Amino acid sequence: MTEPLWKPDPDHAQTTNMARFIDWVGCEIEPGVRDYDSLYRFSLDRPEAFWTAVWDFADVRADRRGSRVTENWPAMPGTRWFPDARLNFAANLLRRSDDEVAIEFAGEGGVRRSLSWAELNREVARVAAGLRDLGIEPGDRIAGYLPNLPETVIAMLAAASLGAIWSSCSPDFGVRGVLDRFGQIQPRVLFAAAAYRYNGKTHDCLGRLAELLAELPDIERVVVTPYAADAVDLAPLGSAAVAWNDFGPRDPGAPRFEPLPFDHPLYILYSSGTTGVPKCIVHGAGGTLLQHLKELLLHTDVRRGDRLFYFTTCGWMMWNWLVSGLAAEATLVLYDGSPFHPDGNVLWDLADEVGICQFGTSAKWIAACDKAGIRPRESHELASLRAVLSTGSPLLPESFDYVYREVRPDVQLSSISGGTDIVSCFALGNPLLPVCRGELQCRGLGMAVEIRSDEGEVVVDQTGELTCSHPFPSMPVRFWNDPDGSRYRSAYFEKFPGIWSQGDYARLTERGGVIIYGRSDATLNPGGVRIGTAEIYRQVEKLDEVLESLCVGQAWEGDVRVVLFVVLRDGVVLDDELVARIRRTIRDNATPRHVPARVLSVPDLPRTVSGKITELAVRDVIHGRAVKNTSALANPEALDFFRNRPELAG
Repeated sequence: MTEPLWKPDPDHAQTTNMARFIDWVGCEIEPGVRDYDSLYRFSLDRPEAFWTAVWDFADVRADRRGSRVTENWPAMPGTRWFPDARLNFAANLLRRSDDEVAIEFAGEGGVRRSLSWAELNREVARVAAGLRDLGIEPGDRIAGYLPNLPETVIAMLAAASLGAIWSSCSPDFGVRGVLDRFGQIQPRVLFAAAAYRYNGKTHDCLGRLAELLAELPDIERVVVTPYAADAVDLAPLGSAAVAWNDFGPRDPGAPRFEPLPFDHPLYILYSSGTTGVPKCIVHGAGGTLLQHLKELLLHTDVRRGDRLFYFTTCGWMMWNWLVSGLAAEATLVLYDGSPFHPDGNVLWDLADEVGICQFGTSAKWIAACDKAGIRPRESHELASLRAVLSTGSPLLPESFDYVYREVRPDVQLSSISGGTDIVSCFALGNPLLPVCRGELQCRGLGMAVEIRSDEGEVVVDQTGELTCSHPFPSMPVRFWNDPDGSRYRSAYFEKFPGIWSQGDYARLTERGGVIIYGRSDATLNPGGVRIGTAEIYRQVEKLDEVLESLCVGQAWEGDVRVVLFVVLRDGVVLDDELVARIRRTIRDNATPRHVPARVLSVPDLPRTVSGKITELAVRDVIHGRAVKNTSALANPEALDFFRNRPELAG
């Protein structure tokens, strides 16, 4: 067993929220709880006591909790949490109203803004009053087509304060992609930006807004913030359009919060949509709040006044997760723009400028920093940084090395994994446990995560399907337009009835860590042996010449052969020597089964609008099948690089 890359300092560990929670539970609720392992067992053995303890420790604000914690336990799906409770999500995020900073915003091009808690409360009250004047009621849908701005947070909180359902797409979504999503949920109000900046360019949104309004007849008002636009002419949008500053009364008073059931719908999030029209996943207010508070306070050790940052757009679930940091009384740090403009240090610069404590990003960005030779440890103080978080795809072991070598040797690196489906995590970090190379530190509290073979047998230290065998509060309330629940059940409970199947290929290590190998629907099966694509990426992306890679299985002569596509550095040619070195690296560090039969070069890889590389679309293309929903891709033109490749015909 290899030595950990990081161990918590014993003195600091005792000051963490996780340590305080363990001591409190051990003293007041369950004497057997003494450490994380015993706390985790308690969270599964006594779920009602555990989630009530989280509620109390996090000081959830509610009109009432009620005596019942669950109803229909352990139906999965079907369990309801805190069925008698009445609370409001926004009230929990706006628990402060002082003059300290609630939001720090940085935009590409040097834009800087900050909002105090008092200012945030006033703006939420103003926008909520504007919505109330339109007759918005609980259950109405409010949509955002916005960059990662303070206005996005304000509009969401205003909607939630009334009990309306918030749903958002980032402005890099094309018209078809937005319609595939908002067209299903029929929003009454749309918040949008006139323009946004990315990679040194200003992108106009007003033309696309006009197209959207023509296709979304239920929208009664579109509220436009100028953001990156020098001048805004709303006339082409018609009489429904109003400027952000003109929406709502000048003196709205304090925010008003509608008390609602625990499972009242809060968010509609969307599946990637690469295999058809996106699924509309409805998440409840109470479950989202309780799960996020557990993850932020305990697993991420977010404290009052911490600067919490995650590089995300508002079309990715990590935006929803980040915004819940307000309920932990942290200051949100928002960034909008390219993370590599004007250079790869822009986010590290921001970390120093505002004193980021928890720095969240994607695994691909960390790998790209490594490839680009960015060395923050040599150029930045990072004095406030306590944790680096990574998700979006499996974090390569070499990226673990990079963080501890080139960022900070004493930082907690938390690779986390969950999904839009649960708007939270199955496995994530822990300030009391060591960080081991290539592993997520632990399974989340209250999450009965198990790895199962294809036959449904629970296995340890073997690869298989990541599953969850107990209900948890942040399970979706339902899917939109799924009255009998059949689409919901088929999405997660078809493979193992009564057990949640996440669709990830993973392994639970003997020490309790988790390794994610990629999506199980993208696993390779040469000779009937299952291989996770991440196992190949880990090896090939070690090579300096390779920037990124994508691997699929091609049906061939009654079997499956592995095909690897690589994006190379400028000036590098995929010659026989490099192909041989790629294959040798994979063979020496994995198995002969992992070695690709074909290695081909492409200039770009297709990505979803949330930035994830899509293996399934490439698999369809090389087999001559139509990709069902190219509007789900940020760069559908990249698929052309994979079509009709003569190298795959023989």
